[in-house]
Amino acid sequence: MRRVLAVHFVPCALFVVCLWALLRAGAFVGPGHWERVLPETPAAMAATLTVLAACASVLGLLLQPFQVRAVRVLEGYWYRWPVTAGLAGVLIEVQRRRWEALRERAEETASTAAAREVRADAGRRLGARPPADLLLPTALGNALRFGELSAGERYGLSTLASWPRIYMQISDRMSEALTSTRDALDTAVNLCWSFLAVALTYGVALYDEPYSWWLCGGALILAAVAYKGAVIAALAYSGLMHAVYDLHRFELLDALHYPLPKDAAAEKEIFAEVTARFTGRGRARVDYHHGEGWSHPHDANRSAYAEHMDDESG
Repeated sequence: MRRVLAVHFVPCALFVVCLWALLRAGAFVGPGHWERVLPETPAAMAATLTVLAACASVLGLLLQPFQVRAVRVLEGYWYRWPVTAGLAGVLIEVQRRRWEALRERAEETASTAAAREVRADAGRRLGARPPADLLLPTALGNALRFGELSAGERYGLSTLASWPRIYMQISDRMSEALTSTRDALDTAVNLCWSFLAVALTYGVALYDEPYSWWLCGGALILAAVAYKGAVIAALAYSGLMHAVYDLHRFELLDALHYPLPKDAAAEKEIFAEVTARFTGRGRARVDYHHGEGWSHPHDANRSAYAEHMDDESG
């Protein structure tokens, strides 16, 4: 319920309320009469709120299947459209220059405490970005790509291929942290789109009212703030992706009935084979390991729950 309200309902409600206010004021057909916006009686106010909530709910349900696409567009995956493909190339060059500036700052000699702090900050920011040849056009895209291309690769696993499988092995605490961070990311993305839609709608409705153009500017500023929040949430999500592989990669092998490696070299080798299997390129023979009394970690919880129910029934 919390995800539905924060991620889908609130952003849609903001747009629906703004659109309704413009329609009530008659701003699309001339100067707005803003005194008409608020209903005059409590009954009319209650009916209006009910209708607005229903419209926002329906709009949220219609847009929910497009959540992944909403994030990916802000990430900068624009190569399918000729108009935006050229813009993507320009913005990638901007991101590359910023990457180079951070690298130079992180490598320069520091003689004072302030300079060392600046160098350390540049190093941290550079370490949270993908390599220069894999940059995306936007800061959000690079924040997420950092996790997608390095979380599992440090151990020989393809993150994109293994993430849906290793996610099923994580602990409840890790799942809660990932869910909370992902909700924050999706909420910020949807708020960004909502404020952009509000700015566009205000621009269409208030083009003949220059004294009201500040509303468009305010909506654009709020969209920028929401986008910055999405970038911060994306960096946190990428960090959690790294933690998932640090803590749960051997549970993935256990669930696949692969033998556990004895050292780092063997780990790289077996995870390379796992990745090849996931991507359909595996051909080598694998000796599966079926331990005695093997069971999924959650089976212990189920057994304990069953024993507890037996005790109560007794």
